Amino acid sequence: MEISAAGRLEVRITTADVGKRVSVRSLIEHGPSGEKFTDTVGVLTSWDNGVLRITRKSGESVRVAESTLVAGKVVPSAPARRRGPAAGYEELARVSARAWPPVESERLGEWELRAAGGFTRRANSVLPLGDPGMPLDDALTAVRGWYAARGLPAYVQTATGAEGAQELLCAELERRGWVREVTAELWTGPLAPVADRVGEPSGVVLSREADEAWLARYRRKGVGEVALRVLGSGPSVWFASVPGGTDDAPAAIGRCVVDGRWAGFAAVEVDPAQRRRGLATAVMAALARRALDEGASAAWLQVEEDNAGARAMYRRLGFAAHHAYHHHRAPESSAPAGDGAL
Repeated sequence: MEISAAGRLEVRITTADVGKRVSVRSLIEHGPSGEKFTDTVGVLTSWDNGVLRITRKSGESVRVAESTLVAGKVVPSAPARRRGPAAGYEELARVSARAWPPVESERLGEWELRAAGGFTRRANSVLPLGDPGMPLDDALTAVRGWYAARGLPAYVQTATGAEGAQELLCAELERRGWVREVTAELWTGPLAPVADRVGEPSGVVLSREADEAWLARYRRKGVGEVALRVLGSGPSVWFASVPGGTDDAPAAIGRCVVDGRWAGFAAVEVDPAQRRRGLATAVMAALARRALDEGASAAWLQVEEDNAGARAMYRRLGFAAHHAYHHHRAPESSAPAGDGAL
């Protein structure tokens, strides 16, 4: 916190700092037992009518009454990771989009409208990297119309917690009634330690296509032609399987897309009866070896907030969170049926 020469805490932010990353301390209790304070760090997304709105790295929006402020200052953008590959938000957003491509897309200024018959929100949402070329309300009207014409709910994918992310856009969407439905995180890490985690991973079979056995383990059942096109598309796609599941499906599967220096992992799934045997690690190691052969050096993956088992495994493999990403649904759009997949 900012401390004056006289030793007092000071508020050194103003409404002109909207859009910047700030750290504030505010009073939450004042009584006979003393004063209690809370600290909030995030992007200042608005300061209206005596209330500050600060968006944390997780995407959580915190309201702070101006009257409770005791200290505040502008702080540097989210610090760079101390280990692992250095990367900006926009680079990772584009890499992850190429690894899970839509069947149909259209440009709206610098925004990309994406559709794939409703298979996952990632392939059926707007990727807003830049200016849509028109006022926001007009752009959102165009977005709603584009998805309505395809019988799909309108989603905008946003990100928080990294330099160049979209806290201000998140706040504007929520002011207009767009609902933040799903939050996940994109994690990054060095690729070589993943490949070196185990010895030569015997039993892992790699293929360029997802065969019927692989699809039998994939948790999204009833995969149709559109889904197969999404799964099979990307710069350099590899599928991994470990035979021997207890239900006529592989014991474990995984998918990896190699794109320049990046290897993106997805669909790492294990037969519930054979978990905690290192099969997921073996699958990722085999895919990582292939990605290293193709010149990749860094890795990324996406993981949901409540997947504690996967998060623990990825930490052991050297991954750490880079940013959070969210899907905002238009207020008049119905949420899709299904497994809620990203």
